[in-house]
Amino acid sequence: MDNLSDTLKKLKITAVDRTEDCLEGCLDCLLQALAQNNTETSEKIQGSGILQLFANLLTPQSSCTAKVANIIAEVAKNEFMRIPCVDAGLISPLVQLLNSKDQEVLLQTGRALGNICYDSHEGRGAVDQAGGAQIVVAHLRSLCSRTDPASEKLLTVFCGMLMNYSNENDSLQAQLINMGVIPTLVKLLGIHCHNAALTEMCLVAFGNLAELESSKEQFASTNIAEELVKLFKKQVEHDKREMIFEVLAPLAENDAIKLQLVEAGLVECLLEIVQQKVDSDKEDDIAELKTASDLMVLLLLGDESMQKLFEGGKGSVFQRVLSWIPSNNHQLQLAGALAIANFARNDGNCIHMVDNGIVEKLMDLLDRHVEDGNVTVQHAALSALRNLAIPVVNKAKMLSAGVTETVLKFLKSEMPPVQFKLLGTLRMLIDAQEAAEQLGKNAKLVERLVEWCEAKDHAGVMGESNRLLSALIRHSKSKDVIKTIVQSGGIKHLVTMATSEHVIMQNEALVALALIAALELGPAEKDLESAKLVQILHRLLADERSAPEIKYNSMVLICALMGSESLYKEVQDLAFLDVVSKLRSHENKSVAQQASLTEQRLTVES
Repeated sequence: MDNLSDTLKKLKITAVDRTEDCLEGCLDCLLQALAQNNTETSEKIQGSGILQLFANLLTPQSSCTAKVANIIAEVAKNEFMRIPCVDAGLISPLVQLLNSKDQEVLLQTGRALGNICYDSHEGRGAVDQAGGAQIVVAHLRSLCSRTDPASEKLLTVFCGMLMNYSNENDSLQAQLINMGVIPTLVKLLGIHCHNAALTEMCLVAFGNLAELESSKEQFASTNIAEELVKLFKKQVEHDKREMIFEVLAPLAENDAIKLQLVEAGLVECLLEIVQQKVDSDKEDDIAELKTASDLMVLLLLGDESMQKLFEGGKGSVFQRVLSWIPSNNHQLQLAGALAIANFARNDGNCIHMVDNGIVEKLMDLLDRHVEDGNVTVQHAALSALRNLAIPVVNKAKMLSAGVTETVLKFLKSEMPPVQFKLLGTLRMLIDAQEAAEQLGKNAKLVERLVEWCEAKDHAGVMGESNRLLSALIRHSKSKDVIKTIVQSGGIKHLVTMATSEHVIMQNEALVALALIAALELGPAEKDLESAKLVQILHRLLADERSAPEIKYNSMVLICALMGSESLYKEVQDLAFLDVVSKLRSHENKSVAQQASLTEQRLTVES
């Protein structure tokens, strides 16, 4: 270290005198000291004030330039040296050196800038201001097709520099995307796939840029899918495959790229991984199985890619995914159920799957997860059943297969995602009067619905519970169902639902309340009063923003409530006639007609 102090003193003098031979000797000493103990040497360099002199030594004419850039690259490996490098004014001369024709100067300059940018906001800002990224991107373009070792080394350093420059910085990533760096990087990957270091740099750069939404279109216009799948097929090491997965996952969020990946044969690779890893208990294999099956499910989220793999229900991929459902591996059960839910996104697919016994497979899977089951598997299987229940022709088939009985086994679940899907599945199934009546008389179910109607922390569960409560009344039109709901305290929730911000929910509530008023007003009277239904109806009718169907159904309900003395008195007290008579001239004919009828009823009764 005493030697180092002497060298630094000597360097201060020679840096000013510019005696090349002596300068070169000092720089070699510094590089040697950095190789032995980088941190300590860097601290000495910083303390000596020599960094400021380096700016003058970074000239294209000097034979020592590459060594000075190398020293900067080495000291900038230390986080505490990056801002001092910026403050010493080194960025501008380094960026100027990017125009050099000397390959060693370019290499060391690329390293220096890359290290200064690493995790350094100040470093990146300075390089951005000096226009460094544009020059590096131009170099990548011009060197792209050269496969000699020196060019490949330079390409690797430049890729690394851009990666450090833009990592986790949206605006700098967007800048690179606008410079058109993506097609260049994809071309690089294709040409240099034999070079592990360069390939790795390209992958990390892709992973960086692929997170940005604006990059997806550029990626989609290249042959990235083909190149990544080709590269993926060659990999045997877990770490290398994982790197490719990290690029594939964000890219596969784009529907056009999903289809390209399917066409490039990614699905076959994923199925092969699943087959190889399914019985392994090694941590890496379990992780890879999860990644592969998750990616498979993601590819099915695109309409075109999903339909291509479904192949009318005859596709080998579809058949393989089906075989995951009865498996003993929870990850595969989950992926299989999610895949079915994704295949079940149009009526044709749903009808085919129900006719081919998928429902029974899902019910068996759910039966295996009733007691202390896997919540994610429960959620996925219920999602699939809900989607399959959407086409009208499937409902009766699924009811007779016993789906409601299976679903009701999860009533005791305390997990909101499971509750939400359970409710959605039941609501989809009860279009038929008989099914709605059977479920609506199930006191346990109705009590649980009423409880969930108060789940204020889970808006989805609360909304679905209200909608199912309303649907049970609307589809059954049954006095017994209404009695069960009244006894369980469900009326107040239906009245609250009539004030929802969603028109569809308001409407469903008003229709259900009108049926209650028409069929079983006596038992419900007190609950309707204490829930302030009449005041709510007055507000809905007076509010100009209320949709026409809301106004219409509110008036139908007013007429139905006249059968109750106490509720009718509330109607009279609130001067409904004024509000209703204004609606006779409403632009919607149905509303205007109902207003006339309601006005007549109100006039006659008074």
